[in-house]
Amino acid sequence: MLKTSLIEKMKNNLGIDICSILLPVKEIDMQRWSVVACDQYTSEPEYWRDVEDFVGESPSTLKLIFPEAYLEIETEEEKAARINRINENMTTYLNNNLLCEYKYSMILVERTFRSGAKRHGLMMALDLERYDYNKGSQSLIRATEGTIVDRLPPRIRIRENAQLEVPHIMVLIDDAERTVIEPLVEKTGTLNQLYSFDLMKQSGSIKGWQINQEDLIENVVNALLKLADKENFKSRYNVNDDYGVLLFAVGDGNHSLATAKACWEKIKKSAKEAELKDHPARYALVEIVNVHDSGLVFEPIQRVVFNSNPRHLLDSFVAYYRSKGCYARVTYGTEKPDVSGHAIKFVTEEGYGYITVECPLYNLDVGTLQSFLDDYIKENKQVSIDYVHGEEITERLGKQPGNIGFFLSNMDKNELFKTVILDGALPRKTFSMGEASEKRFYLEVRRIK
Repeated sequence: MLKTSLIEKMKNNLGIDICSILLPVKEIDMQRWSVVACDQYTSEPEYWRDVEDFVGESPSTLKLIFPEAYLEIETEEEKAARINRINENMTTYLNNNLLCEYKYSMILVERTFRSGAKRHGLMMALDLERYDYNKGSQSLIRATEGTIVDRLPPRIRIRENAQLEVPHIMVLIDDAERTVIEPLVEKTGTLNQLYSFDLMKQSGSIKGWQINQEDLIENVVNALLKLADKENFKSRYNVNDDYGVLLFAVGDGNHSLATAKACWEKIKKSAKEAELKDHPARYALVEIVNVHDSGLVFEPIQRVVFNSNPRHLLDSFVAYYRSKGCYARVTYGTEKPDVSGHAIKFVTEEGYGYITVECPLYNLDVGTLQSFLDDYIKENKQVSIDYVHGEEITERLGKQPGNIGFFLSNMDKNELFKTVILDGALPRKTFSMGEASEKRFYLEVRRIK
């Protein structure tokens, strides 16, 4: 048990809770237990069918989540049945003692990718009272991209009756001096290793160590407090008192954390005042990652538009921006046009080209494209859009009849925090922290009831 003053400092000053994390018992096959985030491979249901075949009857986080590849192809009745099965599986896993609790602990995570690169993270729960995803938010925990409230209801239906949360949320800290996570990495030889195994489908491997020593936890807390210090914050980002401290920026899982927030707000309306301070649903389990981690790579998230007339869409893009006073045009071929603004590559069954905008209204090319697509889809109800990771899948899908794929440029991860502080949340799906196979895999679990 940690000293009370340290626990209170974590909760009151940093919005952190580490009182309980659950992991599967040793007898469970961890490779079958751990599956990739549900919002990956959304246009590839065959990926998820392969995972189902591999998992079979084994206990698995696959049975505790709703792969989004099925959201559009299942009926409302089928979706309701799937959610009921998820809740039943959670109850079964708890009743059958398949989960082991680690109290007052953080978990240091080391993810090794197929390339051999490593990324480190630290598991803890964050206070949803300190999180606000709304535009103009000045909260300690903030979204990095726009949150689409219409995307929350299916996720809320899954979480509102769930006993457990299985997170794929990754939250970033801007720790250029590497004071929070990296000192723990140097001590892995002396820590209690909780797991070490290869992830399914050749997605690399993962290791985890328990951090429950009071001195190590206190070092983490003090390093985070320094990052959260108001004067230090103002100096680092050259801002005035009007800007609230941003300590935790949600990198992956914006909508999952927003779902947890929505469910918590609902609970607050009916729970007794005395229950609110330490209610488990007040917190959400996340993996904290340093934006300066050498294994953290920002990848652009590409767009594929389905069931469209690509020529009409491209003409509409030009008309959309010319109506806003911008010079826009379409060029065909693989040679990138020489423009001072944005040039966005596309592919259709007819070949390649670029849409260009001079003197764009948005700082990033993703803003230029997304603003148009949002408008276009409102007027063309038959059209749909998917956000995909990797140029290969974008090209393959974009070349299919009636489709068009767009390739976006990357953003500098070192500019993320200052951009969010000064400009607010970025356009949704601006960047991805790695390719699909490098996303966070479900592994740790936490009670929320």
